[in-house]
Amino acid sequence: MSVSRLFDLLAHSIEKFPKENALAGKENGRWVKYSTADFVDYANNLSYGLLAMGLQKGDKIGIISNNRPEWNMADMGILQVGGVDVPIYPTISDNELRFIIHDAQLSYVFVSNKVLYDKVKACADGRDYFKGIYSFNHIEGVPHWSEILSLGKKNKDPKKLTAIMATIRDTDLATMLYTSGTTGMPKGVMLSHRNLFSNVYASRKLAPVNSDCKALSFLPLNHIYERMLTYLYMYLGVSIYYAESIETISENLKEIRPEVFSSVPRLLEKVYDKILATGEKLPFLKRTLFFWAVGLAEKFEMNKANGAWYEFKLSIARKLIFSKWKEALGGNIRCTVSGGAALNPRLARIFWAAGINVLEGYGLTETSPVVSVNFLDPNSACFGTVGKIIEGVTVKFADDGEILVKGPNVMLGYYNRPDATTEAIDTDGWFHTGDIGTLVDGRFLKITDRKKEIFKTSGGKYIAPQMIENKLKESRFIEQSMVIGENQKFAAALVVPSFKFLRDYCALKEIPYTTDADMIKHDAIKNRIMKSVELINKQLSHYETIKKIELLSQEWTVEKGELSPKLSLKRKVILDKNKDLFTKIYSE
Repeated sequence: MSVSRLFDLLAHSIEKFPKENALAGKENGRWVKYSTADFVDYANNLSYGLLAMGLQKGDKIGIISNNRPEWNMADMGILQVGGVDVPIYPTISDNELRFIIHDAQLSYVFVSNKVLYDKVKACADGRDYFKGIYSFNHIEGVPHWSEILSLGKKNKDPKKLTAIMATIRDTDLATMLYTSGTTGMPKGVMLSHRNLFSNVYASRKLAPVNSDCKALSFLPLNHIYERMLTYLYMYLGVSIYYAESIETISENLKEIRPEVFSSVPRLLEKVYDKILATGEKLPFLKRTLFFWAVGLAEKFEMNKANGAWYEFKLSIARKLIFSKWKEALGGNIRCTVSGGAALNPRLARIFWAAGINVLEGYGLTETSPVVSVNFLDPNSACFGTVGKIIEGVTVKFADDGEILVKGPNVMLGYYNRPDATTEAIDTDGWFHTGDIGTLVDGRFLKITDRKKEIFKTSGGKYIAPQMIENKLKESRFIEQSMVIGENQKFAAALVVPSFKFLRDYCALKEIPYTTDADMIKHDAIKNRIMKSVELINKQLSHYETIKKIELLSQEWTVEKGELSPKLSLKRKVILDKNKDLFTKIYSE
């Protein structure tokens, strides 16, 4: 079976990996499994139903839902008839949703619940091109997606569907993903079947998994990162289980015992913080052993480069301490894939030392997404980098260090935005990523910063904030930080403390803890966090050092608009919300 279009993965799965648990989701407290044959039947019936409703090739259908098997079924059902699916973040603002519905001229939207139904209805009302909303959940008074499936069963026409599928080329538009970005309205990234499948094929050896394995999925499917990995799992025959929510990941890991899952640095940081908090509560001898193992892990090097004595000590740490870490992740984990933002190298070392191999990669929605990734093969991973360039993709660097990418994974362009497309892809076909980077040892790509986020102080020195922010988060006192100082005499930082750790610290130091808002005003607290910052400053050039900090009492979130859906800082929004602190820092 040759796969060239995304829906070819269904026939590929039936031929090579027929199984009873191709997809699974938790409903009313129990795991509901769908076989490969079920998956194909649902997708085909949806295709028949959409054709009966008059869907034409190129029509666009939105999907706004949590991760669930119905998401995959709708995706395949739409693609098989030449439709273009437009996945949308459930947390999207009304303004952005209204813009996407109109920009993409959506015909239909699949939603998962009543809140999203009401939101879409309010934003789509009055649009003559908009035909309806269907829900995956049963909601009184709302059309259920099973109505389309029933219509499909009554209008089965395999010959017609096969004929339509035969007209769809791998270069045809398959999906549009609207990038939220950090400023302005989103742009619709147009990806073809070839764009995405070329990435799947190039990543086929990424994880050491096969058709006997399970993956737990919890990152949003409407993001290209999890979407491509889902297609990769299908290509490899891996069973896909969808976590109930971000809050239930720990429980679901223990239930499913998966071999692989994908994550983002922010979640891995939270996992590590939780592990450390557990270690702090151990009796003296066990706590001493725990932190001896952590200290050992911080010095971990690839390919047994630390020598036999280190490896001997590490084997003891793995048996006594790190085995419990792995058990907390289900006990079967072979690797986790990390993307979306820079992973702290110290954290990567610790997880690798523990036998939890974190494969950090790099890419953008516009590159479907993977450009480079660390692999498990010997000499195929390097801490502090995002790995080797994947096959079929070429990377070069502009004079200012910007990473330029060319390959079959590069998008068709931005929908309705020829100006933005021309700006992003030059006449020679190179996509300009906006990221600054370099090659380590001539093989491993290292991201140093975002081109647009690098700023210059009034002294003419360039500051790369992401690198410094990543270092600041090494402190257990610091949950989030944003480096500021454009056109100012020095760099400073807005800091959100780790309030959970701060409470433990205050209890230890017998400092009465009232509220988060009160504690950030406490001189002893601010001085202690500044002491952590000063330790980081010793690793920086003089002009990069953080001279002042201001503490914030609330964590930045997607819901409040301070983070993008992939958890990147929306710097302008954060700065606008904290103008008074900026003034305080630079007016003294």
